Amino acid sequence: MANSIPALVPRGRGHQFVVYGDSCSGVFGGPHERTFACVNAVVRRLQPQPEFILFLGDEIVGLTADARALRAQWSHWLDVEMAWLDRSMTPVWHTTSNHTTYDVMSEAVFREVLRLPENGPPQQVRLSYFVRRNDLLLVFVHTSWSGLGGEGHVETEWLETVLKEHESARYKLVLGHHPIFPINGFSGAYQRELGSEYSRPFWNILVNAGVLAYLCSHILAFDVQANRGVLQICTAGAGTAHRMPEEVEYLHCVQAALDEKGLRCQVLDAAGVVRERVEWPLPIDAPFEWREVPHGETEAVFSGHLTGGRIAELRLSGKTNTAAAAQTMFSAFSPDALAALWLGLRGPEQTLTGLCSVNTAAVQFTGWDLISLQPAASISISPFILIWGPAACSTATTATPDGHRSGVQPRPGWSDCAGRRGGASVMGKVVRRTVRIPAHR
Repeated sequence: MANSIPALVPRGRGHQFVVYGDSCSGVFGGPHERTFACVNAVVRRLQPQPEFILFLGDEIVGLTADARALRAQWSHWLDVEMAWLDRSMTPVWHTTSNHTTYDVMSEAVFREVLRLPENGPPQQVRLSYFVRRNDLLLVFVHTSWSGLGGEGHVETEWLETVLKEHESARYKLVLGHHPIFPINGFSGAYQRELGSEYSRPFWNILVNAGVLAYLCSHILAFDVQANRGVLQICTAGAGTAHRMPEEVEYLHCVQAALDEKGLRCQVLDAAGVVRERVEWPLPIDAPFEWREVPHGETEAVFSGHLTGGRIAELRLSGKTNTAAAAQTMFSAFSPDALAALWLGLRGPEQTLTGLCSVNTAAVQFTGWDLISLQPAASISISPFILIWGPAACSTATTATPDGHRSGVQPRPGWSDCAGRRGGASVMGKVVRRTVRIPAHR
């Protein structure tokens, strides 16, 4: 194929596949039929083709009380919009979702038209299920089960049992429609993510079972977060024309390769351009060369153009003081311009703060009090800087070893904080830097 797109392939034995979600189509001439076709055209250009496809829900617009109309949408999606795919050669596995399984009737239609494996819990047959492909385990959970209350509700006992029964699987992925952790500032229990009573026990199960990643959709964006060693990967760009937020996120699919060295993903937009990449664990080929920074203001430890794939880890310890002057830990800037990315302590409580800005736009990360963080807590900062417009969007989350997410709880009390100051010219899109701060009591 002349315009083929090279697919990531395993380094040795492994798996390569495509994951996407949220097309909200299934209607001839509907608003998302064309956009879904554009994303599918990119999948068709991949060489080699994926071994299997994971679709994370909201295939069709759904949300109708008419079962015949719902079946007609599924028929159009399967037999027309996905007619290009030979499902006997490339299987497709689906998750339930709020547009497709929103009541008892729609759950019955979902079971009927997709005929997925029948190994789920008794009341969720063909809604929740698992697939075992040699050393790979895929577990699909129903995050809108009518038997528990609908959207944002999920059963976890079966999930825990399946993961224990298949603990020998080298690679474990869990898939569901709703995120566990908020994305891009879009948050709300039972609507944007799982209900709060489920999120912590659900994530504990994944961590204890050694799950590599939870794959989800629903929030119309691409996002990756690492919480307690498990990834949450959200991909919801298969065709729904809206974005969260608009003009920052984009239509996309994710092509992935999984092998003994880890997971690699490339995020392809509707033109087939690689917009983002993910590699987990982080590709650290050599031991870090740690450099201690003395108290006070110092020259940049490293400087220059911050290229893609470069990793910078900061380990900070000390005691904050009660001065209001800002203390810079990390700054990525160009001369005579606002820092594109700034991390440091600000305000009388010396609250940990991240700032992201480009041109005239500036976004401040929510700050966290160092005292409130548990040992080895992580702060994941995800700034998005567009080269074609003065727009910026950023999110930040925290996760402590016991699963708590820390809010804004500034407290006074520490002094003599060792800081860092760095300079770098940042161009293009800055994506997902993670800073780990060991807390000291």
